[in-house]
Amino acid sequence: MRGVRKENLPEKPCAVCGRPFVWRRKWARVWDEVKYCSDRCRSRRGEAARPPAGQVPGADGGARRATRSGSSA
Repeated sequence: MRGVRKENLPEKPCAVCGRPFVWRRKWARVWDEVKYCSDRCRSRRGEAARPPAGQVPGADGGARRATRSGSSA
């Protein structure tokens, strides 16, 4: 039998989800540069630093209004 057994292939953890992923033939030339296990993780690489979608800090549209103490309006 030629080649390498699947259990002997190198693996490393994904930079986003932390799950281990195994070497693929298409990554043979760039294995040291591969950081993400999937396209989904690659697209989510900076998500932890960003606020959730649709929420921009300080852009609440004036939902919080200042009130005077002691006034009954």
